[in-house]
Amino acid sequence: MAAANPWDPVSTSNAAGLLLGHFVASGLVTQEMLNRSKKSASCFVNFSRLQQITNIQAEIYQKNLEIELLRLEKDTADVVHPFFVAQKCHTLQSMSNHLEAVLKEKRSLRQRLMKPICQENLPIEAIYHRYMVHLLELAVNFIEKLETHLETIRNIPHLDANLKNMSKALAKMDILVTETEELAENILKWWEQQREVSSCIPKILTEENYLHKHDIIMPPLSFNSKVHIQTINAK
Repeated sequence: MAAANPWDPVSTSNAAGLLLGHFVASGLVTQEMLNRSKKSASCFVNFSRLQQITNIQAEIYQKNLEIELLRLEKDTADVVHPFFVAQKCHTLQSMSNHLEAVLKEKRSLRQRLMKPICQENLPIEAIYHRYMVHLLELAVNFIEKLETHLETIRNIPHLDANLKNMSKALAKMDILVTETEELAENILKWWEQQREVSSCIPKILTEENYLHKHDIIMPPLSFNSKVHIQTINAK
């Protein structure tokens, strides 16, 4: 909103307005001159804009503060949620019970830690007891695989014989592969012969029908002979 012009004698009743009214009455200035200068002064407009900018910045700051509060509330919602609080209380209660049990058995635990874990055969100081867990895991894995390792060691003297047997088996396999290839070739040849025979049968039947129509008597031939004759004629 633009500020009012303090030099306007109509809208103000201050000393400047009264003075301008007196000048108009005496004829020193005219109303047209005052109308031309009736526009709002630029300095007051700038002051108004500055006030608006300040108000907008304050509002933006307030909104940012509200957003930060909402984000903080969202981040801490899990912390104050009853479900998570109950879990934490349960964990703390379990820890408290464990510490209470440790305090009750304080004397026996201290005596146990002062003694070696394996009596006199393998004395271990208390500070090294925690490393025994890892050592026991390694020992258990070794015992589980011990039989496999022993079997491998037993087979070492027979390694040459096993290699020879493997070589013989590979040679037999090569022979079987060769025989299989030969058998496949024979099957293909037999299939081609059967196809040739199948193609010759209609021609032989046609010739027999022709001879029968013309009453031509020929000595009977075996099927193989007919096929052989027909093959020669075809060639």
